[in-house]
Amino acid sequence: MGKGQILIVEDDRSLAEVLEYNLRRDGYDTLMANDGQDGLRKARAHGPDLIVLDLMLPLVDGLEICRRLRGDPVTRNILVLMLTAKAEETDEVVGFSVGTDDYVAKPFSVKVLLERIRALLRRREGHANDDGIVVSQGILIDRERHRVTINDQPLDLTPSEFGLLEALVRQPGRVFSRSELIDAALGGDSLVLERTIDVHIRSLRKKMGAHAALVETVRGIGYRLRDPAAAVMESISVNA
Repeated sequence: MGKGQILIVEDDRSLAEVLEYNLRRDGYDTLMANDGQDGLRKARAHGPDLIVLDLMLPLVDGLEICRRLRGDPVTRNILVLMLTAKAEETDEVVGFSVGTDDYVAKPFSVKVLLERIRALLRRREGHANDDGIVVSQGILIDRERHRVTINDQPLDLTPSEFGLLEALVRQPGRVFSRSELIDAALGGDSLVLERTIDVHIRSLRKKMGAHAALVETVRGIGYRLRDPAAAVMESISVNA
């Protein structure tokens, strides 16, 4: 049995073949697509564990593919590692804002790419093997079902947003630095910019709606989930 199935969506056929060869040698099952439309079709039909997704593709580009994957209940939990010839910081931030789980700029080492893929799949496997339910202040996180609700209303989160919220909910009141959140939520092997955490937090708060204030910014440090004890004391003070 293979280590997992990976869909390669890359229009450079020579690069796609190199990736396919190395992934198969590393024990993965692979699928190939050379344009965005075919990539979306195969993602929906096969439900791979991870997609290696080029940014610049014919028919449908990588960012739009990622948006559609995250908007489809069938594909929203598939891990996405984006490849691009662009190495600008703004491009990386845009990639994470639409739900990319990791980002590798061309040219890259195949060895490094394989390590990033292993790191993403290890994180997913860890979540799948933990059947714990975490609850705080109306937020319920069910790892086994990869499900989040707030006051019984479901939240549609990307894998990275799920990891971030889980890290915060497990230790309400604790202040996490951005680098700690990268380690806790994205995995210590993730090579991402600390500012991408801010992008994820903005997206998470937007989805939380009226409950967004539960995720507090600690200026100059990072973020925390509001301390429930502090919230009770504040309520007592207001009502006194």
